[in-house]
Amino acid sequence: MTTTVVSPDERTSSRFRLAGLAHYGVVWTTLGLFVLLWLTSDVFLTGANLRNIVDQQSLIVIAGSAMTLTLISGNFDISVSATLINSSIATALVFNATGSAVAAMAVGLAVGAAFGMVNGLVVARLNINSFIATLSTSFVFFGIGFLLSDRSIIRITDRDFSDIARGRDLILTNASWVAVVVVLVFWFLLDRTRFGRHLFAAGGNPEAARLGGVRVERVVITTFVLTGAAAGLAGAFLASRTLTAQPSDDFSFVFSVLTAVIIGGTSIAGGEGAVWRTVVGAFFIALLTNGFNIHQIDPIIQRLVQGSVILAAVAADNWSRNRGRST
Repeated sequence: MTTTVVSPDERTSSRFRLAGLAHYGVVWTTLGLFVLLWLTSDVFLTGANLRNIVDQQSLIVIAGSAMTLTLISGNFDISVSATLINSSIATALVFNATGSAVAAMAVGLAVGAAFGMVNGLVVARLNINSFIATLSTSFVFFGIGFLLSDRSIIRITDRDFSDIARGRDLILTNASWVAVVVVLVFWFLLDRTRFGRHLFAAGGNPEAARLGGVRVERVVITTFVLTGAAAGLAGAFLASRTLTAQPSDDFSFVFSVLTAVIIGGTSIAGGEGAVWRTVVGAFFIALLTNGFNIHQIDPIIQRLVQGSVILAAVAADNWSRNRGRST
């Protein structure tokens, strides 16, 4: 009987290859889904369909890029939906009152940043679990939205305001181009600045980070302000896109954002993640949904598959972290 001996170098090389495949697994899966839809549908690879996918995901990408930083810091922001709604209401009210698109968009962004500051102070200064804290502030923010709008739909009468989000330049809509800029800004902030290094340290091991001189409270507050501002910007573009704003207690937007971040591979335990991963995660979900719609898959089946994909992503995250500890 012949015994095959595997050298340590070969074992190391094999582990590196497996790690590389796992690290970029979401990319290969998204590319595979893209090719599958291309081969199975004549509609998928049309310019109109692809532009629609990019435009539909633009607001999720804007908010998700910032949410990535919040998760890396070891926290959640469940109030993103409430922030989006309030910012869209504030944007509509200011534009109707002043006729200034610049003022309206600025107020929408400012409202989001203010809500983010509230969340950051509650989590960092009062030391309340971020999930519970932002779930609680969500209900407060939703209530503010009902008061601001007087419980009614606000309609923007000047249709030119829609050009801010829907206007096109070089094929893509303005909202899509803003999403590209936001992604680049947060990528640079996370990967090329001291703040980014401190963020990873704070999320990976807060106590060690404090001992190393990282001002963890300031880092956490900053991530919440950035996430609120991004959600506020998305809300302002939502008002422009739909020319309406209305109060609601709908959490669907934050679940879409979290899905993109988690599917992309940012760890829910903190200390690990990347903005590009969130972008890929957002488009994986978008391609999946687009494929379901093109092939007229039952919405119930869609929910089952999407829920299973999220569960698999979280399970993969847990497995990779446990495997990292064991090695």
